[in-house]
This record gives sequence, C-alpha cells and structure tokens, in this order.
Amino acid sequence: GNTSNLGAGIFGDWNLQASSSAVVDNVASGPSNAGGGLYFPASGANRADFQAVTVAGNVAGLGAGFAIASAAGPAQAGGGTLADSTVADNRTPAGTEQDCALIGPSPQGLPLSSGGGNVTGDSSCGFTTTSDRQGAGAQGYWMVASDGGVFNYDAAFFGSMGGKPLNKPIVGLAHTPGNEGYWEVASDGGIFSFGDAGFSGSMGGKVLNAPVVGVASTPDGNGYVEVASDGGVFTFGDAGFYGSMGGQHLNKPIVGIAVTPDGRGYWEVASDGGIFDFGDAGFSGSMGGKPLNKPMVGIAAATDGAGYEEVASDGGIFDFGSAHFFGSAGSLHLNAPVVGIAVAPDNAGYWTFASDGGVFNYGTGSLFMGSAGSLHLNRPVVGGTAT
Repeated sequence: GNTSNLGAGIFGDWNLQASSSAVVDNVASGPSNAGGGLYFPASGANRADFQAVTVAGNVAGLGAGFAIASAAGPAQAGGGTLADSTVADNRTPAGTEQDCALIGPSPQGLPLSSGGGNVTGDSSCGFTTTSDRQGAGAQGYWMVASDGGVFNYDAAFFGSMGGKPLNKPIVGLAHTPGNEGYWEVASDGGIFSFGDAGFSGSMGGKVLNAPVVGVASTPDGNGYVEVASDGGVFTFGDAGFYGSMGGQHLNKPIVGIAVTPDGRGYWEVASDGGIFDFGDAGFSGSMGGKPLNKPMVGIAAATDGAGYEEVASDGGIFDFGSAHFFGSAGSLHLNAPVVGIAVAPDNAGYWTFASDGGVFNYGTGSLFMGSAGSLHLNRPVVGGTAT
C-alpha cells in the first residue's frame, strides 16, 4: 500500500534477501515512474534473492512488479535469483500486465535468474527453467477424488493414494509453491505427501471434535494448515497459528480455508458464505446472512491477498476485495455439483471443479487443459488446485 516515484514498495539499493514475504499493492506514480513493487538502480552490488516471495497487485508505468536498471558496458545491475516465487498481477495504470522490466542502455537480457518453481503472469521476467510457469498458457491444475486419486492437467503427476487403503476419505488438496509436489488431506486429518511436499505432521490418529474439510500450504511449502468443519485450525511445519473459530458458535459449518501470500494469516469460509479472518488476512465482505441458492463449498485468495472468491455448489461465484468476477456456472444446469475453486496467478481468471471431474474456466488467466468429466470415476472429485 505504499506510493513513490521509483520503487513504491522497495527501493533496493542493497542486497535484499527475503523469504515467505509479500510485496503487494504498491503504486509508482509521477514522471518516468518505475518499479511498483521493487526498483533496483544500476549497480553491480544490488541483488534480490527471493525464496517463496509474492510480488503482486503493484502498479507502475514501467516494471509494475520488478524494475531493474542497467548501466552501459559491464556494470550491469546485480539482478538476483528468484525461486518458488510468484510475480503476477502487476499492471500498468492502463491495466496491462507487466511483471518485470529492464531499464537502461542496450541491456543483454533481464538480470534476474531463476532458481526454479516460479510462477509469473507474463513472460517479461525472462525465466527459462523447465519448472517455471509463465503466462496463462503455462498454467495447469490438479483434482483429487475422495479415494485419493489425482487427475493432472498440464501439471506433473507425483503419485496418489488412489487404490490404497484409507481410514477416511480424502477431502482436499494443496500444492507446493514450486509446483513439484502436493499434499492430500483426509477427513481424519491424515496427510499424504507426494513429490517435494514434505511431511510435517498431521492430525491423523488423533481425536477430533469435527472432521477436517480442507488444507492450505504456507508460501514456502515448508508447512500447511488443516481446517475442520467446526472452524478448528491445525498448523504444521512453519505454518503459524493465528486463531480459529474452533469452540465458537457457528451458524453453518466451515467448508474451506485459504492462506495469505506471506503466510501470516488465513480465511475460513462457512457454507452460508460467512468469512472469518485471522492474522493479516483482511475482511473484504462475505455472503454471510445473504440469500444463497446453494451452499458455499470453497474459497480461493486473490493473488495479492487483498480479496477472495467464494464458490457455491451450483457454480455461483462471489468476489470480494481485489478478486474479480469473470463469470460462473450459477445459471447453468450442472451434471454434478461444484466442489472447489482455484484463482489464476495473474488474478485474471479462475477454475471451478465439479464432483464428476468437470472443469470450468473463466477469464483470460485460466485456460481449459482438460477434465475428467467424461470419465467413469471410482469416487467423486472433492477439490482442486492450480499451478
């Protein structure tokens, strides 16, 4: 929420190292403004080395997310390395996405290198590793069924609990920030990790007051949060506990959870659309107390963490704060109810997932990569997540 001419969020005249942080909603303005999120002047000493950092929702005439100045000859900017980070939904005042820009005479490519696992809204950051996903056409998604089967579309498959014995059904799925792994969570709180998703503990085998209904990852992927239908929150790894609705009176059960971009807060959503915010998760409104055709089934945070989308079982979408409405299936006849939602990295679209494996995409940031809607499924899909 800061403003300046150069580097509205951060003017990086030093070596900057950051992890599990967010640089969001800053505006560069005035003549020759640049670097809505971050601006690095021309000097070989300036670097930005980021691990699991979100740069989103920033505005500038040039380099809305990152602007890095270069000098003539060998005195190029230090640049830096980004890994498992999101640089997306940064835009010019006219609304055009421009996540990165190199400023200076005869630059030899953007001096930002990739440590892998980055997600960007466009190709302006110049990342080239195979695990980086740049632009809407590079995005994909996973769906998970109640028997633990995973269905992947333009996203890698790392294994699943499909065909293996489960004490309780799977109810949710979350992926690591570098898109190289994911967790499945069961209604008894059991966690099953695949790929580079590490196991940090679970509620499996412990007494619960109410079943677990969802899971969300921390920004660096070194922890996760489980939420139960009574609003109880269980944190593992580096996930922080910021409060919960557990033990409090609820009009309707909790059905989902979403974590803020810096991992220092989260939202719970109830089936009546009520929103409960904790930590640095801001309240931007809700459908609580308003008439609904069908109950809510999920929530997804906007890229900058300044808003969220709620989705109902009939596919209806309700947007708050910086989240946008791009359409819904609320007025359509569906073969099966919607069970989840995922927001595109550039905040310019979303996917909704139905229990029969159907996928519905809206906006320019979310492309259709396929679905399981025409397949015979052993068990219904219960959730989905996107790269």
